[in-house]
Amino acid sequence: MEEMLSPENPMGTAKISGLVLKTGLPLMISLLINSLYNFVDSVFVARISEEALTALSLAAPVQIIMSAMGLGIAVGLNAVISRALGEKNQDRVKKTASAALVLAFLAWILVVMLELTVMKPYFRWQSGGAETIMGYGIPYLRICMLGSLGMMGQWVFDRFVMASGKSSLFLFTLSAASITNLVLDPILILGSFGPPAMATAGAALATVIGQWIGCFAGYFINRRWNREIPIRFTIKADTGCMAAILKVGIPSTFVQVITSVLAIYVNSVLMAITPTAVAVYGACVKIQGLVTVGVNGMGSGLIPIVAYNYGAKKPERIYQSCRWAMLYSVTLYSVFFLIMEIVPEQVLLLFDASEEMLAIGVTALRIMAVSYLLSNVCLTFSSAFQGLGMGVQSMLLTLSRQVVMPVLLITAVSWFGELSLIWWAFVLAEALVIPVGMILWKKESGKSLGALTVMCSE
Repeated sequence: MEEMLSPENPMGTAKISGLVLKTGLPLMISLLINSLYNFVDSVFVARISEEALTALSLAAPVQIIMSAMGLGIAVGLNAVISRALGEKNQDRVKKTASAALVLAFLAWILVVMLELTVMKPYFRWQSGGAETIMGYGIPYLRICMLGSLGMMGQWVFDRFVMASGKSSLFLFTLSAASITNLVLDPILILGSFGPPAMATAGAALATVIGQWIGCFAGYFINRRWNREIPIRFTIKADTGCMAAILKVGIPSTFVQVITSVLAIYVNSVLMAITPTAVAVYGACVKIQGLVTVGVNGMGSGLIPIVAYNYGAKKPERIYQSCRWAMLYSVTLYSVFFLIMEIVPEQVLLLFDASEEMLAIGVTALRIMAVSYLLSNVCLTFSSAFQGLGMGVQSMLLTLSRQVVMPVLLITAVSWFGELSLIWWAFVLAEALVIPVGMILWKKESGKSLGALTVMCSE
């Protein structure tokens, strides 16, 4: 059984500086493509009206919850299956793969239930009953939610190739989804080349079709080039493997769900000042997804490296991979940071920004760029925790920087009605949590990896 797995998996033998780049760069490029099509969605929707862009901003928290379910399964799968590969346990690899597919289907069922019960009341509340905004937002969310099974499947198939150290294959699956979406956006949103314009519903349909194309591409790529992880659909998944996936993944899902609550809260605070600020915040979120592809790509690539070497009992490789991931992340982000600080007007004009939106957005983007820079530190720590199977520690760190501190600070400054203070609250939140992350990493990694160091020296 052990002979079925190659002992020369590059996760445990390749030079760390090159391995982190080789594993993270394809993921970064894929995330860049993914962020580009989310970014382009908003660019095209902004051409309809500012109300349409506001509707997408209000829809974003629900999309975060939806994605959080797939992300949680993917994070748990990545850690559990990579560790099984490191331990040369083929039976657990096979059972974990099947369990992840069952969990993806169950997550989709839950999303459908949410669409049928709470989606309309949520949008009516967030939009303040504005019929125009509701008219753009409700059809958009309905299509995204009902068609989300393709997204769930793509999350799982992408993580199969990542766990095997074949991250470059991930580029093809996401590229298939992204290119499909980019081609369909102008056709379905604006009615280019003949078909009737579908506005925000067209944006949702283009996204869903792209996700299904990516899902099918992921399935066929795994069947053809990733035989290390067998794909077997079954309704009798191993409950132990499901529990192991959820143990690591649920904290990530919980954090993202709570983060969506923060987005709802921020939208409520901003809407009370001016609806244009909601559009600005939505644009900043889309820009954030684009400019933080470096740290997110390196972080996603770091998880299987840490998990594999933890299973293979190679602690020094774990420390080295974390240092290189941090270095690469900051270096890659610096390019985007300069663009946002020097030419924020040009960036916002991509969203067809009005004079009022520019007046608010230029300051917001320059300030938020600083918070994105600071986030590189704790995002790397969170990925390392996930690789070690420490989902709770990752959750606590992320909750601190994305929920607890921002809510406290925004609540404190919102009474002044000054938008710039709200943007600076995000920066201060990131800065205050960095020392917490450093202390937590030193403590937890010292216990887990220190024990491995002792074992290896005996």
